[in-house]
Amino acid sequence: MHTIKKKIFLQCKFFLVAYINITSSFLPNPLRKYFLRCFGIIIGRDSTIHRNCRFFHIGNVKIGKNSIINFGCYLDNRRRIIIGNNVGIAHNTKIYTLGHNINSPFFETKGAPVIIEDDSFIFSNCLIMPGVKIHRGAVVLAGSVVVSDVPEWTIVGGNPAIEIRKRNKEINYLNKYGYWFAL
Repeated sequence: MHTIKKKIFLQCKFFLVAYINITSSFLPNPLRKYFLRCFGIIIGRDSTIHRNCRFFHIGNVKIGKNSIINFGCYLDNRRRIIIGNNVGIAHNTKIYTLGHNINSPFFETKGAPVIIEDDSFIFSNCLIMPGVKIHRGAVVLAGSVVVSDVPEWTIVGGNPAIEIRKRNKEINYLNKYGYWFAL
């Protein structure tokens, strides 16, 4: 009997996550922020999550001020995702916090939070794997697969992502994106 209740509870949670993913895509940006906050997703002042982003769980996401997550991103928030201030994440990026232990005979899940610190930028179509920390000011080039931590003010690219060069530390911009609907 206990197993049946647990399965029903999990199925209800999956329905709720599907509801959040579908409904939030139809809301304009300012309303989407307040809608997502109702489900435990913390979004800072002047930050935006664009349409067609997909969550895997309820809550477990914290986004600082002046950060943008563009359309089509996957946010695997089954573990925790922490995004700092003034972070840009381009379209179709996938951030994973949970996977499987491929060396285990039981193939159980394993994972860890992903942290993206202030002033970082992730270009489109990147994969960020569980447990990765992208340190302050780092840049991840388009199409990269990030499997290990990225040092401060470093530009990485490739599969797996490797250091390309250091980034200029003198940045003078804020990610402010006030559009209600955008591509």
